[in-house]
Amino acid sequence: MRDVLSAVIGKTVRQAARLRGGGSALPGLVVEKFDPGFMARVLGRLPYGVIAVSGTNGKTTTTKMIVEMLQARGLRVFTNKTGSNFSRGVVAAAIQECSLGGRLDADVAVLELDEAHAMYFIDRVQPRFTLLLNVLRDQLDRFGEIDTTAKLLQRIADATTEGVVVNREDRLVAAIGERTRERGGSGHAAGKPAVREFGLSSALLSTFPSDDDFHATPLAGAAADDAPERPDADVTLVELGDHEAVFRIAGDDHRTALKLEGLYNTFNAAAALATVRMVLDAGPLPGHPAPDRTADTDAALVAALAQVRPAFGRGEQLLLDGQPLELVLVKNPAGFRLGLASFDARGVDVMIAINDQYADGRDMSWLWDVDFGSLADEGVDTVSGTRAWDMALRLEHDDVPVGQVEEDLGRALASFRERTLRGGAGARPRRIYCTYTAMLELRRALAELTDVEDIW
Repeated sequence: MRDVLSAVIGKTVRQAARLRGGGSALPGLVVEKFDPGFMARVLGRLPYGVIAVSGTNGKTTTTKMIVEMLQARGLRVFTNKTGSNFSRGVVAAAIQECSLGGRLDADVAVLELDEAHAMYFIDRVQPRFTLLLNVLRDQLDRFGEIDTTAKLLQRIADATTEGVVVNREDRLVAAIGERTRERGGSGHAAGKPAVREFGLSSALLSTFPSDDDFHATPLAGAAADDAPERPDADVTLVELGDHEAVFRIAGDDHRTALKLEGLYNTFNAAAALATVRMVLDAGPLPGHPAPDRTADTDAALVAALAQVRPAFGRGEQLLLDGQPLELVLVKNPAGFRLGLASFDARGVDVMIAINDQYADGRDMSWLWDVDFGSLADEGVDTVSGTRAWDMALRLEHDDVPVGQVEEDLGRALASFRERTLRGGAGARPRRIYCTYTAMLELRRALAELTDVEDIW
């Protein structure tokens, strides 16, 4: 009866919130107050349990990759697809998907978790599997030094019951994997959860700098031919191309086209493959029938990966005035640096929108650690957001011309569109680099001009 009441209350609040333009997490906040045990009961019934995805960069797109690969293999998947990665966002997503009886029609949950708010989640639900992507310098006003973020990720690993996938190229995340091997996670009946790794070939290490070697590492493409080749990870990214990659899995190379955008998304595809392989190898929890998994070959998983499109705002491509408009989320030095390296600046009109709201992080000093020289030839047409003048000053120091500065995002977008129509001669492709809250506001404005995926 409590499940029924919680579901009815949550769905009623959700409908009311939609009618009044409220936030997608509001139903979760209400249900958490009314029934704190709702999330644990709903997720605890799933045959394959819960997969948690956490880390500084790439959570939303990597979660999407895992979801779509599992769905391609026949599993019904519940996820927080809006990217609302606090526990109330998970509850809100469950309210949306569950029946009036409080039951999810799903085999497994794949949940993106904010590093800090995951502490609340794991106190109520122990993930069966966890993927830890990276620890980068991000939102220092929230987390302090990166060691603090690493400690939060360690607690998620400790709460995981069966398997942890770690990034072997990230020093702090790799150390979590080693400690997990040594002492195991809390609550796992057999003692130690399995640990698997995803990684890079030696030749690609310089393309993906960590915070440790950020200032000493070339931007991209500096060959490491003289570097000794290391043992393969469970899944290793060994080659990068234009919307193409080669992944080495169990000694075999799999070349595939990709619809994903950006270098980091390609690396995180290796993380998603490693996680899905672990889940399918483990099968369902005891007491649930095991499906026929003979079709779960590595080639089939790579084929499913090839069909995944970018998550909203993560290299998402819209159509405006007959030309593509790309939204590229930026939130820290490494992410912005790789975002610039991932997209050719030639022949594209660029806008940069920088906000400093809570979800973005208040400290924008990290902009000074990004090299914007690649934008110098074409310049930046428009700079906007609450920290527009800080961004304009930063561009000036790299000799990047700026066409206009307009703090208000709505007016900036309208002006950017008008200015780049080029007197009726036809628009060029456009690209907007934006922080999280700026991206959400811009998507709402763009939804009035073109087709934008509903992420409610």
